[in-house]
Amino acid sequence: MRTHRRGIVAALVTGLVVTAPLVALAGPAAAATSTVVINEVESNGGTPGDWIELKNTGATSVDVSGYILRDNVDTDAYTIPAGTVIAADGYYAADVAAAFGLGSADDARLYLPDGTTLLDSYTWTAHAATTYGRCPDGTGAFTTTGSSTKGAVNDCSVPVSTDLKINEVESNGGTPGDWIELTNIGATPVDASGYILRDNDDTHAFVIPAGTTVASGGFYAADVDPSFGLGSADSARLFGPDGTTLVDSYSWTAHAATTYGRCPDGTGAFATTASSTKGTANDCGLPATPPGVKINEVESNGGTPGDWVELINTGSTGVDLTGWSVLDNDDTHTAVPLPAGSTIAAGGYFVVEEATLGFGLGAPDQARLFDASHTLVDSYSWTAHAATTYGRCPNGSGAFTTTTSSTKGAANDCGVPVKINEVESNGGAPGDWIELINNGSSTVDLSGYILRDNDDTHTFTIPAGTTVAAGGYLAEDVETAFGLGSADSARLFGPDGTTLIDTYSWTAHAATTYGRCPNGTGAFETTTASTKGAPNACAGTVTTSPWPGGATIATADDANVLGGNMSGLVYQASGTSAPGVLWAVKNGPGTLFRLIWNGTVWTPDTANGWGAGKALHYPDGTGDPDSEGVTVTAAGPDGGVYVSTERNNSANGVSRPEVLRFDPTQAGTSLTATGEWNLTADLPVVAPNSGLEAVTWIPDSYLTQNGFVDQATGAAYDPGAHPGHGSGLFFVGLEANGSIYAYALNQASGAYTRVATISSGMPGVMDLQFDPETQSLWAVCDDTCNGQTETLAIAKTGTDAGRFTVGNAYARPSGMPNLNNEGFVMAPQAECVNGLKPVFWSDDTNDDGHALRAGTIDCTVVTGPGGGQPGGGQPGGGQPGTATVSLGLGTITAGSALHLTASGFTAGETVEVWLHSAPVKLATAVASGAGTVNLTVTIPASTTPGAHTLVVNGVTSGITGSAALTVTAAAVDPGAAAPVVNDAAGLAATGSSVTVPLTVALLLALLGVALLGFRMRRPSRP
Repeated sequence: MRTHRRGIVAALVTGLVVTAPLVALAGPAAAATSTVVINEVESNGGTPGDWIELKNTGATSVDVSGYILRDNVDTDAYTIPAGTVIAADGYYAADVAAAFGLGSADDARLYLPDGTTLLDSYTWTAHAATTYGRCPDGTGAFTTTGSSTKGAVNDCSVPVSTDLKINEVESNGGTPGDWIELTNIGATPVDASGYILRDNDDTHAFVIPAGTTVASGGFYAADVDPSFGLGSADSARLFGPDGTTLVDSYSWTAHAATTYGRCPDGTGAFATTASSTKGTANDCGLPATPPGVKINEVESNGGTPGDWVELINTGSTGVDLTGWSVLDNDDTHTAVPLPAGSTIAAGGYFVVEEATLGFGLGAPDQARLFDASHTLVDSYSWTAHAATTYGRCPNGSGAFTTTTSSTKGAANDCGVPVKINEVESNGGAPGDWIELINNGSSTVDLSGYILRDNDDTHTFTIPAGTTVAAGGYLAEDVETAFGLGSADSARLFGPDGTTLIDTYSWTAHAATTYGRCPNGTGAFETTTASTKGAPNACAGTVTTSPWPGGATIATADDANVLGGNMSGLVYQASGTSAPGVLWAVKNGPGTLFRLIWNGTVWTPDTANGWGAGKALHYPDGTGDPDSEGVTVTAAGPDGGVYVSTERNNSANGVSRPEVLRFDPTQAGTSLTATGEWNLTADLPVVAPNSGLEAVTWIPDSYLTQNGFVDQATGAAYDPGAHPGHGSGLFFVGLEANGSIYAYALNQASGAYTRVATISSGMPGVMDLQFDPETQSLWAVCDDTCNGQTETLAIAKTGTDAGRFTVGNAYARPSGMPNLNNEGFVMAPQAECVNGLKPVFWSDDTNDDGHALRAGTIDCTVVTGPGGGQPGGGQPGGGQPGTATVSLGLGTITAGSALHLTASGFTAGETVEVWLHSAPVKLATAVASGAGTVNLTVTIPASTTPGAHTLVVNGVTSGITGSAALTVTAAAVDPGAAAPVVNDAAGLAATGSSVTVPLTVALLLALLGVALLGFRMRRPSRP
């Protein structure tokens, strides 16, 4: 029996030994779990949404399978997928938005798989400007990070606050000397420790002492005189603690009689204050000026012939306006003095036109009136264009409001901002009706207002309690009171029944309806369709479709690096699927930037003098071209960078629409034009700031293959008729009228020939891009058109055959605010992944401190001539075709070799082979003389089993082919098993799991039990 017991014990020990791996592998060790902490939190819409980042601070990997993340609601839970392991010192970023969103006052909590054991948590009361993260990384307390670093080491640099503003400047001997005052316009205190103040000399610096905090709405006055004095023509500049990030600045050309300060305090433009108020709110009382002269009405959205500012003299005597000036909210714009002899009579009006201003008015913007001593007399600011104009109501004395109609040079129209907008006189639904629109900025009560036809005895009274919201519509079915005839009128009266507010008469029924075009403000015309209670359908109005790409938009530059006035873009492909070079122009001062991708954002190239961009000049080396658009030819930048311009900023009151050519290889920090084409004589007369906004280049090969017509001859476009023009045409867009003009530019003489004029149907064109993938000319409008874009192509048939016509109009992506985007460009086909490729916009206004934004656009390749047969691609801007791809196997084991052939590429071009969906480049080859590739690739052993796509892409031609591929799991060596590990970038590296060791251990355990049973059945020895 003792022998029998020893056998039982031995067998049990054997079973315990072989099952020991089950215990060791059942879950993470208790000691290891304590090394995983919450490290960074994005609560305000990251990519693709809110996320929580974990870090393993230990020296060994930790399996976090089944761990649970929650916000401050216990029922909200995100379970970390099985097989997730965080390497030592590694990261794991969980995109929790699919399970729950993180609020502005919320928690991030990490639990063990039991759902009750809390490992770590962090609570916040407001969204971070960037993210919340531990500083130092992994171990420190949570703070606002310098930037978001999802799946990587936290950015613990001190974030620079944009809430600190220079507010007042004493440059002429204050108490005890010169000083610069800051204010905090934000809602929370700002630690200003280490921020740096400078004048216009970079060697002069005043460092704000440690411990200096500026309260919300508070002030801090720095006595800079011990460090430097401020001159009569100088600057005050505020930098972040790094000494390079410019936070705010102000420049002046003469000492102020008092001080220079922002009016309104903290947010307005700088002006001469009424008195010095060091460390307190600015004294914005207006110095003595001629009584009665003030701003009365403002047109900011393209009047006749452009934007304008109307002045009124409410005084009893005339005023000499010689030397007075008007500025917008941009102090870099030159204040152009009104000429000698400019006077305004008592009770009279004086209109300052855009041509005199030298700039256009934006949304948002400001109009500021200065007297001859450059003392601020009056100002008005707005945040959006008015449907009509902004004007004082009552005229000359009241506050500014949206006027009922534009009254340039006359008394403001301060009547009810409600207009008759559309009329159905021939049996609508349910009968005749009259539609009203509220063009004002606030709700209007129309209770008791009266509608009549041309018979005073016919009356329809609008019911009590009827209101119309700002920009809203009210369609009244008047047929219950009267019908509208074929020759009749629609009239709107006030509740008194005698005050006529608006009227429209017609002599015959409309085929559809009569409506104002443009909607709400224009003259009446026959609409293209009835739109009762909605915006009018006007001839030429294009209905927009949803953006053909992703909805998500992200900033694509570092904050406050590029600044305002960024305009046109053009993309230089790398020749591979890697990002290339983004070229951009700034319109003031005229500057060309060479931007490169640093892995996170586009940033100025710091080599060869490009660090701050290169200033642009005319061929004689002078001037400051107002640079709006940029393009290159098939030769790329080495063949010249072409820039469209509106005027010379040094003489900004004169229109000068030109195309300039620059050699980007010129040394130094500026470029002098090597070619000039002045199109002034050939284009319509436009205001100085309404000229050439856009330029792109289209190859002759595309134009001739698609039957483009030379409108000058009426015949098919013949490149040979334009000697010296190169291998394509330049298409330029005019801001003033939305038209596009095609030119052959003689590269040697500067001569030009207009080949075509194209209507975009939009009020203005801000950028143009030709996309060879879709064979489309893209035309872009800014916030004036709510960010609308259009594609144009050459019509094949009909009366427009051979001409570019609008094919599609697209709304901006839903994630894109209505910004003043003046630049637009898409990446090449080589960067297409999963049917999407990058697209970029530049924002002239630099909203939120960013000039560049990125999104995605569909990149389905179109077929070339012959229905997409191999060889259909045309390199150099022609028509991409589709390649044929054949695989040696349709199903393959991960880690195995796969033979493939593909045809249809351009001879000698580089061809890349990619495995999708998570894109992995497998190989690069060169197409044979017949346009084929024949090679063997290895499918990575880490490839996730399942359906995949193998994509073969011609880098130069854009020709792409694909084939379906099924990948099965690789065979696993139990002795070399490796878990799924998340590397420092937060990306899963797929390998074998604990399944195989567990299976082996289980089999061994069963064997031990069987041996135990066998020994128990053996008889005892005698």
